[in-house]
Amino acid sequence: MDGSATFPDVTLAILAGGQGTRLGGVAKGLLSVEGLTTLERLRAFGSHFGGTVLVANVPEPYERFGIRTVADTVQGKGAPGGVHAALGAARTPWVFAVACDMPFVTEAAARVVLDARGVDVDAVCFEREGRWEPLFAAYRSELVTRWGEALVEDPSMRRVLMRFRTRTLPVDALRAVDPELRALANVNTPEDLVRYGVALPQR
Repeated sequence: MDGSATFPDVTLAILAGGQGTRLGGVAKGLLSVEGLTTLERLRAFGSHFGGTVLVANVPEPYERFGIRTVADTVQGKGAPGGVHAALGAARTPWVFAVACDMPFVTEAAARVVLDARGVDVDAVCFEREGRWEPLFAAYRSELVTRWGEALVEDPSMRRVLMRFRTRTLPVDALRAVDPELRALANVNTPEDLVRYGVALPQR
C-alpha cells in the first residue's frame, strides 16, 4: 500500500466491461486521448489510491500495463458482476469503481464522492437527471457477500444499490470542481470519439 496515496483506504477498480461493439469491437481501455490510452490515464489516476485492480474477463489486451487483474467471479452479470469482482479483490475497506473508457477522471472529482462517505453509508454515487452514475462511485468492500447474493436475480446496478445504504449526490456537487462533468464522460459511440477527441487503437 502506498503511504503517499491520497486515499490509502480505497482501491481503484477499473472495469474493462464489454468489447466496444459500437466502436467496432475494440478493447475500450486502449482508446487514446492526447497520446495516452485511457488505461494509462487511469493507471496514473490510481496513484492516488491504496491500490488498483483491473476487472477484465478478456485480460490479454491489457497485460502490458502491469495492473493486477481479476475476472468476474459470477460471469455474465455486466457491471454489477464487475463491481462484485472488485469488492472481492480489494485489500482496502473501500472500492472506487470507474469504467475503462472514462478518460477524464480526476482526483478532485473523486474526492467529491469519497468525502461523502460515512459510518452510515455503504455506497456513494452521483445522480444526474434521475439516473444514478454507478461507475464513478464508492463502495464498501464488505458488501461483497450480499452483493453476490443479489446477482442471482440479474439486477441492474440501481437495483443492487437500493439494497444498501446508498448516498446519492446531486451532480451539481461535481460541477464545483468539474463544470462540464467531464469526469463522468465515457466513450461508447463514434460520436463520442469526435466529441471528446478520442482515437481508436491502432490495429
